[in-house]
Amino acid sequence: MKRYLLYRIASLVPILFGVSVVVFLLVRLIPGDPVVALLGMEGSQSAIDALRAHFALNAPLPMQYLVWLRHLLTGDFGQSIQSGQAVLPMLLGALVPTLWLSLAATAVSLIIAIPAGVVAATRRDGPADFGASLLALFGLSMPSFWIGVLLILGFTIYLPLLPASGYVAPSTDFSGFLAHIILPAITLGTALAASVMRMTRSAMLDVLGADFVRTARAKGLPRRQVIWRHAFGNAQIPIITLLGIQFGQLLGGVVITETVFSWPGIGKLTVDAIFARDYPVVQGAVLLTAALFVLVNLLTDMVYALVDPRLRRS
Repeated sequence: MKRYLLYRIASLVPILFGVSVVVFLLVRLIPGDPVVALLGMEGSQSAIDALRAHFALNAPLPMQYLVWLRHLLTGDFGQSIQSGQAVLPMLLGALVPTLWLSLAATAVSLIIAIPAGVVAATRRDGPADFGASLLALFGLSMPSFWIGVLLILGFTIYLPLLPASGYVAPSTDFSGFLAHIILPAITLGTALAASVMRMTRSAMLDVLGADFVRTARAKGLPRRQVIWRHAFGNAQIPIITLLGIQFGQLLGGVVITETVFSWPGIGKLTVDAIFARDYPVVQGAVLLTAALFVLVNLLTDMVYALVDPRLRRS
C-alpha cells in the first residue's frame, strides 16, 4: 500500500506538467487580447505595448511558458491582468466557498441516495424500487440550472424564506451562511444523488446474493444488521469511488450552479477570467483544479484501506 501511494504521489508531477502545457496553449486560443480587454478600444498603442511587455505577452510562446513555469515552481502563480492581484490568494479565496458548497452538496446527496439505494435493492421490482428509480431518472434528466431556477422561484420569490444569491462566510454569520448555502447545495446534491443512488442499488444487489449474506441470514441475524453491517459494509467500495470522482469535480467548480446563485467559487472565478482573457487566473485555476482532483482520488484510494482491511495487506 505504501509503495502504491508513493507511486501515485510521484505521478502528480507528469500529470500536472501535461496539464500546464495544455492549458497554457489552449488559453492562448481564446479570441481577443487580454490587454485590449483591460484598457478597452480607446487605449493608446503605447499603453498597450507597455502592458504587453509588463506581462511578457510580447515574447514567443515557448519563452512565455518557461517564464510562467519558472515562477510556478517557486509558488508564484503570477499576477492577474485585470485586477493586478496575486493569482494564488485569489484562487485560495475562491476555493473556500467551493469547498463548503462541495461538502454540503455531497452531504445532501448521501442523505438522499444511500437510503433510497438500499431500499430499492432490498425491495427489488417493488413500488419502492420503482419510486427510487424514478427519482434517479428525474435527477439525471433535469439540468442543474433548471433545478436552481425552480428552487429560487419556490423559496425566494413565492415563499421568501431563503436568499437567492450571495455568500456569507461561516465565521462571520453562521446562520446567514446556512441560509445562503441551502439552495445551491440542494441543486447540486439532487443531481449527485441520482448517480449515487443507482450505484448503491447496483452494488447492494451484487452483495445481497453473496454467500456470506445468505449465511448471515441463516444464522438468524436481524434483517437490519444483515443489510447495513454485512451487505452495505461490503458494497461501499464502488460508492466511495463514485463519491471521490464527484467530489473532485465539485472542487473544480460547478460553473452553472455557482453562476446561477452568484456563489463566489473557483468555477465562477474561472468563467469570469475567461471572459476577461485573464490568462494567469485561468491557467492557475485549471492547474489547481487538476491537482485537487488527483489528490482527492489519492485520498479515495486511502479510504479503501480503512473500509476494507484486506487492502492493507496488499
